[in-house]
Amino acid sequence: MDKELNEEILQDLFAWLDKIPLSRPKRNIARDFSDGVMAAEVVKYFFPKLVELHNFSPANSTVQKLNNWGTLNRKVFTKLNLHVPEETVKRIVTSTAGAVEPVLCSLRERIDEKRRQRNEDALLDLGYYNTKNQENPPTEPRPSNGKMKPGLGVKKEEPSHKQRQSEKTSTVLGHQVDPTICLILEEKEQALLALQGTVEVHTQTPTHTHTHTRTLSAAGLQVLAGLLSDTSSQADRKR
Repeated sequence: MDKELNEEILQDLFAWLDKIPLSRPKRNIARDFSDGVMAAEVVKYFFPKLVELHNFSPANSTVQKLNNWGTLNRKVFTKLNLHVPEETVKRIVTSTAGAVEPVLCSLRERIDEKRRQRNEDALLDLGYYNTKNQENPPTEPRPSNGKMKPGLGVKKEEPSHKQRQSEKTSTVLGHQVDPTICLILEEKEQALLALQGTVEVHTQTPTHTHTHTRTLSAAGLQVLAGLLSDTSSQADRKR
């Protein structure tokens, strides 16, 4: 702590101090820091919770200056892993030239180390938090009654027209009928519906409507009989 400091290091130290808002202007660094108050303010600027400024009183007496530096050693510097020897304190309180600058350089180093350590700890905590989130991703909260809220979960798909027709046919014929036979019956039913549409479209005059419809109905009966016969034969083959 009594090491020699070259001009470049001193200028860098003074520039660092100029960035810190202190209660008194810096005119003569040996006298300005002799009572320890401004040293406490430097620590307070970076770590507000480490210092209680009411414990340090601006002083001109040597006794009060020694008291301030003693408080710094006991309550503040120990948290930064720093200690100022008693002989060095005596030189500082008497404003000896070149006594306080090495102490301020050491204080700056400890402050930088503690700030770096805090940043590393914060990054580690953040990494741990992200890792825990990846291992246990948040889930969708469920209502207290155990039922899903409307709009949550998998949307139920509406059955298509073909599916509804298949279900209708299965209901009429029974669940024990082969699905292939059900499908054949559906196709025949569609053909009959198309035939009925043909009967309704090809009507021209009231006079011929009745005869024409009756003729096509007879033909439709023949078609229906053939369809049922085919379906019955296929059902027998399935059995």
